[in-house]
Amino acid sequence: QVHVVESGGGVVQAGDSLRLSCAASGRTTKTGSMAWFRQAPGKERVFVATVRSDGRTLYSDSVKGRFTISRDNAENTVFLQMDKLTREDTASYICAYTWQFLLSTSAALFESWGQGTQVIVSS
Repeated sequence: QVHVVESGGGVVQAGDSLRLSCAASGRTTKTGSMAWFRQAPGKERVFVATVRSDGRTLYSDSVKGRFTISRDNAENTVFLQMDKLTREDTASYICAYTWQFLLSTSAALFESWGQGTQVIVSS
């Protein structure tokens, strides 16, 4: 079993930056992949970014060029650097882990999920 915990959410103003962290512990593998999804109030959960164990990344079009995902394999930790935030980025940001070596936007392929960390962007 893998336990996933996010941190770093908060309230910021439009144009500000914020950095989220996510740690996976338990029965993790060196080849596992991690990802960030987000869910705004009243909306479905959507893909944000993912990083494979070799460092390769994939982003949604809505955050490409503004968000950067990275990971520390030794610590099984993934980070999401969010720059130039807008009100449309307001959501609960949820971290996910899969033992598989893959690069995917599909939530169905990730087995372990955190509880989410709230990001609120005010104008």
